[in-house]
Amino acid sequence: MTAMLAAATLLVTAGCSSGDGEESGGGGSTSPGSSQPGASAPASGRTAEETPPAKGSVKVVRTVTEGLKSPWGLAPLPEGGLLVSSRDEGTITRVDEKTGKKTELGSVPGVAPAGEGGLMGLALSPSYASDHMVYAYFTSDSDNRIVRMLYDAKKPAGQQLGAPDTVFRGIPKGTNHNGGRIAFGPDKMLYVGTGETYVTELAQDKKSTGGKILRLTPEGEPAPGNPFNSPVYSYGHRNVQGLAWDSKQRLFASEFGQDTWDELNHIKPGDNYGWPEAEGQSDDSKYHNPIDQWSTDEASPSGIAYAEGSIWMAGLRGKRLWRIPLNGTEESADPQAFLEGDYGRLRTVVSAGGNKLWLMTSETDGRGTPESGDDKILELEVT
Repeated sequence: MTAMLAAATLLVTAGCSSGDGEESGGGGSTSPGSSQPGASAPASGRTAEETPPAKGSVKVVRTVTEGLKSPWGLAPLPEGGLLVSSRDEGTITRVDEKTGKKTELGSVPGVAPAGEGGLMGLALSPSYASDHMVYAYFTSDSDNRIVRMLYDAKKPAGQQLGAPDTVFRGIPKGTNHNGGRIAFGPDKMLYVGTGETYVTELAQDKKSTGGKILRLTPEGEPAPGNPFNSPVYSYGHRNVQGLAWDSKQRLFASEFGQDTWDELNHIKPGDNYGWPEAEGQSDDSKYHNPIDQWSTDEASPSGIAYAEGSIWMAGLRGKRLWRIPLNGTEESADPQAFLEGDYGRLRTVVSAGGNKLWLMTSETDGRGTPESGDDKILELEVT
C-alpha cells in the first residue's frame, strides 16, 4: 500500500457556501482581455517560440458522444478511447472516440458528491503503458483526496477498476471550491489544483493544502525541488480549475475569481498569486499578476489546454471557449471567444494532438439547462 501523507499538520476545513460557487458574484461585462491597472504538453506543428496569429479559428468537426451525466475529468488513453469521470455519480466511463460508445469501467469507492464536490479530475500514470494506473481526485466524507486504480479493460464492464490506493489525503473540502484538476507534468510529477473552500485564509497559509497548486511524486510525496519542502508548489489561489503546459514546459493555470476577475496565470514555484488580498491585477509586487483577467460572467474558467501556440480555456458561466495567444508567458494579442452560447457551459478541454482538441460540456452539473442530449464531447480543429 502506498504510503499516505498524514493530514494532521494540514488544515482540513469545511467551508461555508454563500451559494455562488463556480459563478461567483455578478461582475459586469468588460471587453475581453482588458487588463485593469495595478496534462502534459501536446505536440504542436509550430516551432517552439513562434508567435501564433493574432486571430484564430475554431471548427466543430463532430459530436463524439452525448448523454453524459455531470462529466468533469477527461483523460485520453494512448491505446484509444477517452476516460470520463461523473462528478455526481462517482463513476468512470470509457468513450470510444470513433463510435461514441460508452462503457462504464466502474464506481470509485468513497466518493461523497455534494455541491461542487464529487469525482473530479482524472490523470493517467506517467508509466501507464506498463502499470495501467488511473489517478482520480475526489471528495470523500472528510476531505478531498487523490487515489490511483488499476484499469483492466479485459474485465467485464462495471468491474474494470481495481481497488483505490490513496496516494494523498487531507485536502480541505467544502460545499464549493474543492479544486479538482490533476495532471502529470513533463517532469512526471503530479500537479494538483485545490480550492480554499470559502475559508479565504487557507490560500495564504503555506501549511494548508487549500487554495494551492500542489506538486507530488506519483506515490504522493512532496516532489523533489518543491519551494517549501512540502507539497505546496504555489499559493494564494482561490479555486484552481485548469492546468496545462506549453511546448517549453511552462505551466499555466486557470482560476475562479469572486465578484470581479477570473484569471489565467503563468505558474512559478513558490510564487504568491494574491488571493484573498488581490483579485486580478494588483499594484503590489509581492503578488504574481495574471496573464489576463475576465469578468466572472464572461468566463468562470474551468479546464485549459495548449495547442497551436495558444491556451484554450473553457468557460462555465461564460459558455464560451477562450483562445489566449502567447508570446512566451505573455499574451501576444487580445483573447478571442468562440462557441459563445452554442453548447452551454464548457467544463473541460484537452489536447487531441496537433491542432485538435476534445471539448466537454457541463450542462448537467446543477447550474445548466440540460436538454434531451445532456452533456457531450466535441472534436474541434483550431488555429
